[in-house]
Amino acid sequence: MILVVGSTGMLGSGICRSLSEKGLPFKALVRETSDPGKVANLKALGAQLVKGDLRDPASLKAACKGVDTVIETVSAMPFSYSPGQNDIQHVDLEGSKALIDAAKAAGVKHYIYTSFSANLNADVPLVNAKRPVEKHLMASGMTYTILRPSCFMEVWFGPAVGFDATNGKITVYGQGDKPISWIALGDVIAFAVESLSNPAARNAVLEMGGPEPVSPHEAIAIFEKAAGKKFEVTHVPPEALKANMEGATDPMQKSFAGLMYSMAIGDPIEMKETLKAFPLKLTSVKDYARSVMVKA
Repeated sequence: MILVVGSTGMLGSGICRSLSEKGLPFKALVRETSDPGKVANLKALGAQLVKGDLRDPASLKAACKGVDTVIETVSAMPFSYSPGQNDIQHVDLEGSKALIDAAKAAGVKHYIYTSFSANLNADVPLVNAKRPVEKHLMASGMTYTILRPSCFMEVWFGPAVGFDATNGKITVYGQGDKPISWIALGDVIAFAVESLSNPAARNAVLEMGGPEPVSPHEAIAIFEKAAGKKFEVTHVPPEALKANMEGATDPMQKSFAGLMYSMAIGDPIEMKETLKAFPLKLTSVKDYARSVMVKA
């Protein structure tokens, strides 16, 4: 039995859908406050719903009962963030560690944890939660797989972070000339599900990106070609990004500022060797841009 934690999120729900399509039995951890529509979708996929919360260790003990594998995709950022309650400290750090401990105590054999690229490593709360959790998992004695994807295309090529291709207005963090291995959500889902059975995922840390690194300026050119028009582009200088990161007091704002600053430095990931062990067809920025602009 597989337990998916983070099942109502963008990544977790996709993993649940993939497990359902493959006929693999799974539990989905949901909170009392989870969106009823999302919970209904999980039920329709055939998920065995279990109530629990990373901030409630007793509920995690019950959720892990009878489970062989845990897939964790949880983060308080950005949609469920609540300072002092559902935040990075209580969920991403303490909650994830509590889940690992509950899984170990329940006899879980394999734990798949979603982190992010080693290059996105600014001194900010989210990074300072994810890295200790990785170490805690590696020291647990369970077989581990740590997924470290680069920047999600669905997030960073979206208007919420200033990449509004539909309206032709783009904000670039930094000079825009550093390569980044943008990765599609579907490819991260594929890696997570493949990790269930692929021996190369055992006790492995997988740095994950798209088929080739692409700078923000190159990505903009790709989207412009797909849209058939030029975009209005503005830049936020690296110095301003660093100042925002150092000056922010709210943990989520500080973490976002740190991710933006890391993007300005770049995040190239070589995938050649990884793809030998995981023969997946990765989505290119060109493919993703075409799909977005067709819908627009």
